[in-house]
Amino acid sequence: MHHLATIAAVTLALLSPDAGTFQLKESNGAAKDAHGAKASKLEPTKTDAVMKFFVIDKDKGPVKGVVICLTPPTGQKYYTDETDAEGYAEVLVPVGRKYDITYLSLGGKNDMAAAVTVTDQPKQNVKLTLRYKRRPPPPPFVLTGIVFETAMTTIRPESFVRLDIVVDYMSHRKSAKIEISGHTDNVGKPAANKKLSEGRAKACRAYLISKGIEADRITYVGWGEEKPIAPNDNDENRQKNRRIEIKELVPPP
Repeated sequence: MHHLATIAAVTLALLSPDAGTFQLKESNGAAKDAHGAKASKLEPTKTDAVMKFFVIDKDKGPVKGVVICLTPPTGQKYYTDETDAEGYAEVLVPVGRKYDITYLSLGGKNDMAAAVTVTDQPKQNVKLTLRYKRRPPPPPFVLTGIVFETAMTTIRPESFVRLDIVVDYMSHRKSAKIEISGHTDNVGKPAANKKLSEGRAKACRAYLISKGIEADRITYVGWGEEKPIAPNDNDENRQKNRRIEIKELVPPP
């Protein structure tokens, strides 16, 4: 006998400190038939369940362009595609595990939405409805941990793990476009600092492209010493000003 699981819409605000836990129950088959703008492409198996998500804004209806990530205790991540015009997305995950459900965000800090335990029964279709709270467009943020060889544009290898967070985000959120900006302190000549900052931003862009991100989704700019975030009055503050920032040009929903 096939087990079909579903749940009614639950109010779960993005960034809520009290993320909900879904309790799955037997359904009348609605989960199996659920789909978005197009018919479902996934079929459940003995070992994998189809997770079907509808993401909605309580005031504006379905939310397009959201990527949902499911993470079991093992740490492996399972991603949906971006939600479609109906707010729908789906993904195949192993049964018999508990999953944290998060909305994928740039910078590696995914926003907790809920948790769900998928039983070990075969042939499961699971339908979940998530409420989404829209946010204002995020400001540029400092991509910490990006370091270069002294006075050069060569990225040091220990920086790659941080850049890979951006790769991961853009690999799953196909509509995202970003601007990478380079910044320096005020030591040296302004023209040289601006050239150095531009070269460093360009090097970060080249790394993302080397990992398969399309070039037309990434722009870059060098500001040199023109936009400090701290006074250039000591070594610690000058270090803060030597930075790479990321700005999302096509902001999340």
